[in-house]
Formats: sequence, structure tokens, C-alpha cells
Amino acid sequence: MIRRVVTGLTAGGTPAIVSDGAPPRSHVHTLPPGMVNTLLWHTSARANAMGEDRTRELASYVPAPGDSVALVVTFPPDSVFADPDFDVVAAATEQNKAIPGLAELFEQDSPGMHTTPSVDYGVVLDGEIILDLEQDSTVLRAGDIVVQNGTRHAWRNATDNPAVMFFVLIGTGSQ
Repeated sequence: MIRRVVTGLTAGGTPAIVSDGAPPRSHVHTLPPGMVNTLLWHTSARANAMGEDRTRELASYVPAPGDSVALVVTFPPDSVFADPDFDVVAAATEQNKAIPGLAELFEQDSPGMHTTPSVDYGVVLDGEIILDLEQDSTVLRAGDIVVQNGTRHAWRNATDNPAVMFFVLIGTGSQ
């Protein structure tokens, strides 16, 4: 079963998990046996040029409205960041070069917390990771899917093993 976690804001403006469970629209095919189509989420966006690989010239990992960025992220265990030898300044410098635009959104006073002007589809490919939304959180495991609706969040890996996620970020232009 596919698990879909959808984030949103409470009436008071606090990030929250607004839906956690099976997607509402799924079809199990008779033919071919074993085929299942599950609609996870739908958004409309302006048409993008197709066929041309512009990956190398990407200036910002934060997509402009209607644009998208697809990426795989491997999250090391949180213990890596807690190691006394971990160099926060060098890590920030490397992130600024490696993930421009996105790195600048990480909050200095709350490590890992950030808000992006995008709807992000995330799939846990391997491992286990915690989606932290300030006052709300959930553990996601391999096969789980999250729809991150531009809310303030962080990813926490409380295990001893890496967690691997696939993301598609679609720019909305608002936070």
C-alpha cells in the first residue's frame, strides 16, 4: 500500500500534516494483473520546453513558478551532524556551491529547517526519515510518499543508516 502524507497549515498558520494515509484515487487493474494506478496529487503549471537537458546550467535548486527540479537526496544519520569534529562552516560553504538557491533557505538558528516556494513530491526509496514540521512530525519509511506544500520543515534521520529520497519540486512562487 502507498502511504501519502500531505502537509498544510492550520487555521492559525502552523505547519501540520493534513492528510496521512492511502491516496483517495487508486485503480487496481484486472488486465494486466498486478498493475495499479494511483493518482497522488495534481497541479497545473505552465508548459516547459521539452527534450533539452539544462541540468548543467541550473542556477538555483529552487524552481521558479511553473518550473520543476527532480533530485535524489541521501540523508546521513543525524549522528554525523552531532560529531564534535563536524565542521558546520565548511559544510555550509559546500552546500552553497552544491545546491545553490536551496542552501540559502536553511535557517541558521534552526539547523535543517527551511521553507521553499514549491510543492515537493518526495518518495522514500530506502531507509527511514522523520519529516519535522515544528510541532508535528511523522516517520517515513521506504515506499512512503510525502506532498510537502511549501511549509517550514526539516528532514531528520534518527537511524544509524542513510535514508534515500527522490524529490520533484514544482515552483509556486509563494511561501
